[in-house]
Amino acid sequence: MKSAVVQLPGLNRDRDMIAALTKISGHAPVTIWQTETEIPDVDLIVIPGGFSYGDYLRCGAIAARMPVMQAIKEKAEKGVKVIGVCNGFQILVEAGMLPGALMRNTSLKFVCKEIKLEVVNADTDFTRAYAKGQIIRCPVAHHDGNYFADAETLKTIEGNGQIVFRYAEGTNPNGSMNDIAGVVNGRGNVLGMMPHPENLIEAAHGGNDGRGIFASALDVIAA
Repeated sequence: MKSAVVQLPGLNRDRDMIAALTKISGHAPVTIWQTETEIPDVDLIVIPGGFSYGDYLRCGAIAARMPVMQAIKEKAEKGVKVIGVCNGFQILVEAGMLPGALMRNTSLKFVCKEIKLEVVNADTDFTRAYAKGQIIRCPVAHHDGNYFADAETLKTIEGNGQIVFRYAEGTNPNGSMNDIAGVVNGRGNVLGMMPHPENLIEAAHGGNDGRGIFASALDVIAA
């Protein structure tokens, strides 16, 4: 699997993501700077977490308008898989690549802890390593992870199976509607999620519950 990790000013989880992709795929991803207008031939593009541009205006709002995002849109339209984690999720939403909005946590506080996720849809390219209804562990670290969508959008994504992960067992850390923690686009090749699966992929992390997301994409690409 050939992968790429996007780098933007303020993102601070790029090294974690590079390490995770290298361990799981056996190949180091290429890195792509914000000003790039072309992306090499890759199978997976990942936008990692952090605080791009200091979260000014809205989280992800400035990053979503950088030249690299147009290039990512074009790749996604051709079927390339894209994952946005935490701030990466916010950027994908701001870029119009995923539905909904991500608002301030209802606690108005930054939350950093481990939560539990229910795998709502195990038939996506990112979740085939799991079983439907499976509960997995995953860390979160965010201030603006409260997922919101209007009634019509919510009905659509619920009906289309676009909700991939929900916070489970009362661990919703941000007040997200319907406990939504991760969604895919209508085509199913773009995933956005607030939790950080790259930080739970091996024994040194205390578990490997997050590994399946990347392993699933790798298996689909290799098929």
